[in-house]
Amino acid sequence: MVLAGGIGGARFLRGLKSAVPDADVTVIGNTGDDIHLFGLKVCPDLDTVMYTLGGGIHEGQGWGRADETFAVKEELAAYGVGPDWFGLGDRDFATHIVRTQMMSAGYPLSAVTEALCTRWQPGVRLLPMTDDRVETHVLIDTADLGESSQAGGEDGGKDSRKAIHFQEYWVRLRASVDAHAVVPVGAESAKPAPGVLDAIAEADVVLFPPSNPVVSVGTILAVPGIREAIADAGVPVVGLSPIVGGAPVSGMADKVLSAVGVEATAAAVAQHYGSGLLDGWLVDTVDADSTQAVEDAGIRCRAVPLMMTDTEATAAMAREALALAEEVRA
Repeated sequence: MVLAGGIGGARFLRGLKSAVPDADVTVIGNTGDDIHLFGLKVCPDLDTVMYTLGGGIHEGQGWGRADETFAVKEELAAYGVGPDWFGLGDRDFATHIVRTQMMSAGYPLSAVTEALCTRWQPGVRLLPMTDDRVETHVLIDTADLGESSQAGGEDGGKDSRKAIHFQEYWVRLRASVDAHAVVPVGAESAKPAPGVLDAIAEADVVLFPPSNPVVSVGTILAVPGIREAIADAGVPVVGLSPIVGGAPVSGMADKVLSAVGVEATAAAVAQHYGSGLLDGWLVDTVDADSTQAVEDAGIRCRAVPLMMTDTEATAAMAREALALAEEVRA
């Protein structure tokens, strides 16, 4: 079983499928990135997994559809309808229309995701973490947006802050301003989607791919019952570091790690997950000197190449993760 966010999780899953093509893989997908745009329910991480494994992803971007066109986006812009910073393509719009229609008819997100996967045949069982609405918000300073503050207080309002949707922080602002908190709004009252807890209980191994530990894997773990189920499952839990050489392999994970008080290092991320959850941790060979710190935290650690340069390199990473799981099991 794999907990997956977007690009990193999807590419790791492609390597895992190559490494163990006959394995039954269940994926619990992050839905904290979900957003409503133009009246449509958009699930970026679920769709990235579905498109990547189903052969429809834009390989250069790692998200969105291959051979995409943007006529609808251009027409919306001509009408002055925003936001213009989130670029949905015409092919992608079709997915969101079908999803929204089905959910409006009363189908839960888990059932809709299963129906969408019948077209794409991703070769894994893809489950959203919850059928309930959860949206990750990021707390930033209004001054960083060039907004004047009306707030009073001892500081004269200069430190006034506001919460914005994670997609606005990540896509529009490109994480260019400091994040002071990351909150998965609604997670505290959400329930795991049907099949999630059963999948954890039946798993032989649980893998955390090199996805964002705060807003991808972390958001999944924020749904009550999921972290506890994984910790109590009695099977090896192995993660792969998304931080190599003190920096994210891709994206801007360092910004949201800072918001939760975690250093952007391979060892610090392992310690953030904790030995009560994590049994094994893979770091890149450039971070080999951090293995002892991870071991001292009670987590078995090995240094191996962790750059997903192609499917075979990613498959090798997956094999190393499974080997470490077997070492832990033994």
